[in-house]
Amino acid sequence: IVFFIGGYMFFVRQLSENYGVQNRIVILSFAVTFALSCMMFELIIFEILALLEQTSRYLHWRLGLYSMLFLLVFLIPFYIAYLLLNTIKIVRDFRLALFFTLIAWCFYLYTFWKLGNPFPMSNRHEFFSIEQCAVSDKDISDAQKRLKQVMEIVALKKKRIAAIEHENSLRAIAASLNSNNPWNFLRRTWNSCLTSQLTNQITSSYNNISLIKQDISTYEEIYSQLYSDFVDLQAIQKRIEYSKTLKGKYFHVLGHFFSLYCIWKIIISFINIIFNRVGKVDPVTIGIELTVHYFNFEFDVKFCSQYISFILIGIIVVTSIRGLLITLTKFFYFISSSRSSNVIFLCLAQLMGMYFISSVLLIRMSMPVQYREIISQGLGDLQFNFYHRWFDCIFLLSALFSIGILYLRYRSSQQSLTLYDKNFEKVMKLQ
Repeated sequence: IVFFIGGYMFFVRQLSENYGVQNRIVILSFAVTFALSCMMFELIIFEILALLEQTSRYLHWRLGLYSMLFLLVFLIPFYIAYLLLNTIKIVRDFRLALFFTLIAWCFYLYTFWKLGNPFPMSNRHEFFSIEQCAVSDKDISDAQKRLKQVMEIVALKKKRIAAIEHENSLRAIAASLNSNNPWNFLRRTWNSCLTSQLTNQITSSYNNISLIKQDISTYEEIYSQLYSDFVDLQAIQKRIEYSKTLKGKYFHVLGHFFSLYCIWKIIISFINIIFNRVGKVDPVTIGIELTVHYFNFEFDVKFCSQYISFILIGIIVVTSIRGLLITLTKFFYFISSSRSSNVIFLCLAQLMGMYFISSVLLIRMSMPVQYREIISQGLGDLQFNFYHRWFDCIFLLSALFSIGILYLRYRSSQQSLTLYDKNFEKVMKLQ
């Protein structure tokens, strides 16, 4: 009930605040999916702490999984297809819409069956910490000075354009007055020469205006780049100030912890792929056994691994839920619209349910062996070794690809920053 209320409040206050979704099926589907997802993680923690009876835990596992299966395979996909047909308004008759919805749902069911046999559906969400560059108050003040310089240059050039246009208007008036005077032949000859000179001056002034406008457009591009850099510097400075608080230090330590865990996972995944093996022992037990072996500590490995595993699983659960909710919020604000908001909410509920089920499947390897039985019994006859091996392959490829992208992004930012500084110095020298 608490998880259901939390999912309902998150939906109403965070996601649909600006859209006013009134469809009760959409709201209840999202809240129930969120509650069932959190309940599965709660049952894992109950298994580690040995809360409730084993038969009761098994019964709740089966009820939760069957309910989640009904939502992800039957209710949500069927209603998504129905809402899409109503949004597009291809079919207006209710019976025909229901018939085409049934056809679309059967196609989804066939695709779902083919994807699940024998290929994994989703991969695990991982965390990695990236160190930010140091930003001082001097960097902020220098960026403000650059912005002010460029703004002053643009203002001066616009004033220069206004002055030239004013002079051109005066010259045009003088030329028209001289050309309309019906004086003698010599006076008209002299006026024609004067008019041609004024016309040439006006033409050259218009050419100068076009050049100045080109300079202004260049400076405006520089200003936009400077402003973007200034906003980034302010954001980095706020993150640095936030990292000095107690909450920021907590997340900083947590980021380093998961960075080490990610590095360990990359190495283990590489070993598993090379030697074609599947890990039998969870990382907590391995770490404690290595510590006992090399430092000659005397304590109960089984007892300590139970509570440390509980802490690790709790951290993974909290960070997984928090990270997923933040990602869902950003993704929804990026693609949302008033017409398709119901469909997007149902798609988010579908992704959330798939994500948490795959996380429960893959979190099994991070638990001691004695606590894996409840997940194995609840999920039934699955090829766990097959899924974990594919996860190792996908995780290793994703990690290497992410490292390459981060390195290329770092090199590109450094090169663009160097080139930008050189161009800015050249522009300042011209002034």
